[in-house]
Amino acid sequence: MKTLITKKIKENNAYFSVRWSPLKKAERYDINASVPAESGVYQLYYMDKKKRLNLMYIERVWFGGLRSTIRKMTDPELEFDPKWKSVLNQFDCYYRYTLSSSSRDMEDVLFFFGEVLFPGVEKCSSSGRYKNIFLNEESPEKFETV
Repeated sequence: MKTLITKKIKENNAYFSVRWSPLKKAERYDINASVPAESGVYQLYYMDKKKRLNLMYIERVWFGGLRSTIRKMTDPELEFDPKWKSVLNQFDCYYRYTLSSSSRDMEDVLFFFGEVLFPGVEKCSSSGRYKNIFLNEESPEKFETV
């Protein structure tokens, strides 16, 4: 299964399909060896003491690529945000990603996730190209965000 965002348009509605990479424990050398230095969307999770995965970040990456961003965001020695640094020092961190070469498609995908995960809180805006945005997720673990 190719890890990427695809889209179909019908009657000014966008239907996105997000195919995630396998969810992996964040380890610096593995990230350097396996994550592409390309644009895309990534999610970071931490596993709490009850062994539940908690979504901490979902963001798009354009400049710098996924590899360097995920590497920085999962290494407590490189992280500056005290809250996230504390989480990284206490818990195991996990990541997954999907590739996209379209900044505007990533904008719409993040808008969808923001509307579903944080209703009523304006986290990001859509590209404004479509009347409605729909999304389905595919992952090797059958682990879905929404």
